[in-house]
Amino acid sequence: MPYDEFIRAYQKEHNLIPQAVVGATLHGATPIRAWREHLQLTQSAVAARLGISQPSYAKQEASASLRPASIKKIAAALGVTIAQLDF
Repeated sequence: MPYDEFIRAYQKEHNLIPQAVVGATLHGATPIRAWREHLQLTQSAVAARLGISQPSYAKQEASASLRPASIKKIAAALGVTIAQLDF
């Protein structure tokens, strides 16, 4: 297993949050946006994984309060746990 895959798997298994994600939230990004940018994904790419439009996803990404079902779907689309996303 390549090192970067090992690190991602270890972080997910232990609900760890990378420093870059935490730092981005301290600078005003929502956790969803911070994770998306950390994973180097576009809003369009995540929206496609969710089966929704990019503008719809952008609204969710900017929201400070989402329904638990939405958080669960976005976490799955990003490949992170709910605990990693909802902090």
